[in-house]
Amino acid sequence: MDKEQTNHILNFLEKGIRFDGRKLDEYRQIKVEKGFSENAEGSARVTIGDTIVFAGVKLSVGEPYPDTPNEGTMMINAELMPLSNPDFEPGPPAIQAIELARVVDRGIRESGTIDTKKLCIKKEEKVWSI
Repeated sequence: MDKEQTNHILNFLEKGIRFDGRKLDEYRQIKVEKGFSENAEGSARVTIGDTIVFAGVKLSVGEPYPDTPNEGTMMINAELMPLSNPDFEPGPPAIQAIELARVVDRGIRESGTIDTKKLCIKKEEKVWSI
């Protein structure tokens, strides 16, 4: 960032406002719409100000990993759409998408929000893959 941009940001901070006129402790409007996609078993569209995030959950039955025979599996993916930013291109996931998926994956796993043992259908044979 050049000096002019830095000074511009500092000027807003000194006034206690953001670029869009909100105070520093004010949130953007949040809207959650569930059941957004017919192709996913669960989905939502979350709008935070002008930012839109789509989330979907797919389910399938598969085999457990050998080292966790009584636990289901999870795979987290992230896509950064080309229409959202000129730096995002179609094709294989960009490094930013891979890193985002890793951070979300770690957050879900370490929070214990999803008990992977409850995704076990039959030990060593069938589990839910989400």
